[in-house]
Amino acid sequence: MFTGIVSDVGTITAVEDRGDLHVTIATAYDTADVDLGASISCSGVCLTVVDKAPGWFAVDVSGETVRRTADQWQVGRSLNLERALRLGEELGGHIVTGHVDGVATVTSLDPEGESIRVGFRVDGGLAPYLAAKGSVTVDGVSLTVNEVRDEGDATLFAVNIIPHTQAVTTLKDLAPGATVNIEIDVLARYLQRMEAYRGKAG
Repeated sequence: MFTGIVSDVGTITAVEDRGDLHVTIATAYDTADVDLGASISCSGVCLTVVDKAPGWFAVDVSGETVRRTADQWQVGRSLNLERALRLGEELGGHIVTGHVDGVATVTSLDPEGESIRVGFRVDGGLAPYLAAKGSVTVDGVSLTVNEVRDEGDATLFAVNIIPHTQAVTTLKDLAPGATVNIEIDVLARYLQRMEAYRGKAG
């Protein structure tokens, strides 16, 4: 379980195809304090640490994960990192599972004061789970949805990225056409499921 509050930006330094991808990530984390088998969110994808040494850790990325996530598994790519939430720690963002629900495409970037308003397009299947003032996770970053609009088979939504978030995450590097990992609010997922069953019962 995570919160969507990024605590380091890592860089992919090696990618080996072993059937699954074996990905090595440079990090500022004290890896002596990271257990083998621990979970780390890598731009919103919950992955298991399978190897480590000072300054880096490695994860295995299955073919299914590669197919369902943004085009991020390449050497030199920066990743938003977050270690799993520990009991008693502050929940600063919102509840994040690290299970990607879809991939969104950046459609626009517009300055708003010191912030940047970023527009995204996602498949319309995620529309029921996105609501203005609700939460969404973009590449592992907890953000508030400011606007949602349905357009044909797609859904458009926008978020504002404040200067602090720009400074400590990869979101400052977004450009039109870039793809990002999206995780909907887990509460919205369960509410939608409850509504579906309520409709069947009716």
